[in-house]
Amino acid sequence: MATFSFELVSPERLVYSGQVTEVIVPGTEGEFGVMAGHAPFISTISAGILTIKGDGAEKRLFVRGGFAEANPQGLTVLAEQATPVESFDRAALQQLIKDAQEDVSDARTDEGRQKAERNLADLQQVAMILDLNAGQTAH
Repeated sequence: MATFSFELVSPERLVYSGQVTEVIVPGTEGEFGVMAGHAPFISTISAGILTIKGDGAEKRLFVRGGFAEANPQGLTVLAEQATPVESFDRAALQQLIKDAQEDVSDARTDEGRQKAERNLADLQQVAMILDLNAGQTAH
């Protein structure tokens, strides 16, 4: 399978850099996959699970906020937060969900409420995915 260059960058550090076969990104308009030769585009990303596929085992990271850019040189994701799923703090996620619920309640415009509700739904979906993964590894 063809590979391409992928970089995942957070404000703190370069999280991942290397050749991969596919990256699945949680976009604000829906999840999308990028493989070698993908058409150029830019998307915002939402809270969710980013999956990196390459020669070895899949890498899964919780990401939140930022941008993804696919171009002929590869894919770059600039994320506000990027944390490996296995080391993600579930208590921190519960706090993010609580904060998002408050944002929905505090929203003063329809647009603000819709944005807050999307963020809350994304975070709740991440919590569900993490709970499902925890159940699978327990078997």
